[in-house]
This record gives sequence, C-alpha cells and structure tokens, in this order.
Amino acid sequence: MSPELIGFLGIIAILILFFLKIPVAISLIIVSLLGTTLIRGWDVAFAQLGRTPFDTSSNYSLSVIPLFILMGMILSYTGIGKDLYRMVDSWIGHLHGGLAMATIGTAAIFSSISGSLNATTATVAKIALPEMKKYKYKPGLSTSSVAAGGTLGILIPPSVILILYGILTREPIGALLISGIIPGILQIVIFIITIYVLVRKDPSIAPPREGKASNAERLHTLKNIWPFMGLFLVSIGGIYLGVFTPTEAAGVGAFGALLFALISRKLTWESLKGSLNESVRLTAFIFFILIGANLFGQFLAISRISVMLTTYVGNLDLNPYIILIGILVVLLLLGCFIESLALIVITLPILYPIITELGFNGIWFGVIMIMVINIGALTPPLGISVYVIKGVARNIPLQTIFRGVVPMIIAMIVCVAILVVFPQIVTILPDLMN
Repeated sequence: MSPELIGFLGIIAILILFFLKIPVAISLIIVSLLGTTLIRGWDVAFAQLGRTPFDTSSNYSLSVIPLFILMGMILSYTGIGKDLYRMVDSWIGHLHGGLAMATIGTAAIFSSISGSLNATTATVAKIALPEMKKYKYKPGLSTSSVAAGGTLGILIPPSVILILYGILTREPIGALLISGIIPGILQIVIFIITIYVLVRKDPSIAPPREGKASNAERLHTLKNIWPFMGLFLVSIGGIYLGVFTPTEAAGVGAFGALLFALISRKLTWESLKGSLNESVRLTAFIFFILIGANLFGQFLAISRISVMLTTYVGNLDLNPYIILIGILVVLLLLGCFIESLALIVITLPILYPIITELGFNGIWFGVIMIMVINIGALTPPLGISVYVIKGVARNIPLQTIFRGVVPMIIAMIVCVAILVVFPQIVTILPDLMN
C-alpha cells in the first residue's frame, strides 16, 4: 500500500475507534503506532513512541495549561459562581427575560476563570436553574440559556482549547487567547438579543419579575467579585500589554487565586485538596491526548496525506471562501458526533496546512473552528452541554432541552457568519498587540 492510502485508512480507523468509545489518547497512539510501522517499520515506530512522550511533556510552553486549570479550579471551589450570578442579576435581572440574560452573563464571566465548557455549564446550571424555576421561567428558555452560556467556556480566555490549538499549530498562544475576547462578547450580545426576541414573541416563557435592585445593592455585589476581576485584568491584560508571557500570566493567576481564597477564608482544606485533585486529573488527561496528537501528526507527516490534500485543494479552481465553507460544514457535522477536543486533534494536522495555503489567517481560523465545533455541544446525538444540564435538572425531559437550544444554535451560526465576513473582529486585538 502507498503511504497516502495508509494515512487515509488511519483517519478512518481513528473515527471508528472514537465511535466505539475507545479513549481519544489511546486511539491516537494505537493508530499512529500501527500506521508508522506499516510505512517505516517497527524500529521507527517504537523509537517515536519512546521519544515523543518525554518531548511533549517537557515542553515549557505546556506549563501554561496546568497553571490556568489550577487558577480556575481554586476559584470554582471558593463558590465565586454564586457571587457572580448575584452581581449580574442585580444589574439586569429585573428586565423581561433578565434572569436568562443574567445566566448568559454569569456563564461568560465564569468561563473566563474556568476555561472549560463542562465546568461552566454544570456550575451555572446548579445556580441559575433553581432561580429561574422560582420565577416560573419555562424550562426550554432556562435550560437553553445555561447551555448557550456554557459554550462560551472554550472561547473566552483563558481557553484551554485555544491554548491547545496554539500548541498544535505553533500559532502564538498569547495572541490566540486575546483573539477570543471580542468574538466572545459578540456571541454574548447575540445570545441576549435572541432571548429578547423570544420573550417578546412569547412573554409567558419568562414572566416579569417585580422589584429592582438599588444602586447600593448593586455596588455591594461588586465587592464580592473584585478580586476575580483583578485577576482577569492582571493575567490576560498582562499578556495583551506584553508584561507577561502566557505561562507567566498563568502562574500569576494561579498564585493570585490561591491568595484570594486564603485571605477571604473561602478555601477549606477539603476544597483545596479537591481543586488540586481535579487540576492534576484534567492536566494528565490533556497531556495524554497531546502525546497521542503528536504521534498522530508524525504519522500523517510520513504518510504525506496532508501534503497531498493541500496540493489538491490548492489546485482547485474555486474561490477560497467556498472551500472554507465546505470545511466548516464538515466540522459542524462531525462536531455533532465527536467531542470537540478529539475533533480538533485529528483534523488540525490536515486542515491547518490547507487553510494557510488558501491565505487565511491561522489565528482567525482557530476561533472560527472552535466556534463551529462548539455548536456540536448543543446538537444531538452528542450534545454534551445538554447532557450536563440533564444531569443537574433530572426532572426536565431531554427533548425539551434540545428543542429549547435550537434558537441558540441559529444564533451561534449567525455569529460565525459575521466573523467569516468580518475577520477583523477576531484579528484586531492580536494586531494591536504587535
């Protein structure tokens, strides 16, 4: 068999293993080992298997991942999610549909400390769903606002997924983190507009709430979250201004989070152990996948399938945007069946060379790619955000949640379309950094 055919069969084998629920990292390692053996022999395959884990794990730039994860976990265990919700609710909760809008706002802010879709969705669901039920919000609206807000967790910095994209493509991590800010804000605005339109169309889904927080109450809620806002401004602002590298910013953020937790006395010994345990588990999971991803990338390189596809697409007499739309549609469909991290790992070695060959900005494509794959978190059969909410709100039927998120899916597609037409929305902050 030719190397290209082996590479193509390797991609198919990866997809089959994913559908059989074999862990992502193990699937990548098995296929890479067998594929490299068929092309170059056992000696080369086992040499790569012995060398790659150390080379990957000892990479200094990867230390940004456990540090940002630790920062998010410490702040999560301090119960800051409730303080965030009270703060946002005090400012916009009195509006028609305000609690759903406050849920979006809370998820956006919380995601900037957790960087995780699942963590953001689960935390916000536990806080916001009981409150919206209390004020007789319809389950479709309440759950959809939580699900939509949760998708912001892998877009707004510090996004672990954007960091991984930078590591796999060698795009600057600092610029990638900064590039997610304006698209994240745009998506928040579109979600809020969607809620406003839904409530205007059917006021019964979100009965108006009597009473409005006073200015004094609003200012009081701000006191509870100022340390968090300070951490975000120092770490992410430090990256933007060039004061810190991403790794240094993550270290400052993790230390600041621990200091805040100790001073506020919100971190017990048990919660400290819990945050450290979760950080180690998630870091090990991500590093294991990265090792598999590097092995898989080496396999694809020696199979020359990436070069073949890049050359083929480059020779097509088509507008680059038509090819881009085709790629995004494929990613959207695959995102309905494959978890986002796994999908990024297997597609980037193939898609990134094609995108750069077509002349598109790599940072811009990273944000677009993640947003498109993110839609899969709301769509069946995968719909991971929906299942996380179902785990919290067991009394709400699954079909009710899936029906409720349809307007939010449309809103996300509209947001992606805007960023494709106006790429400057993504690239303006990274360009200003330079």
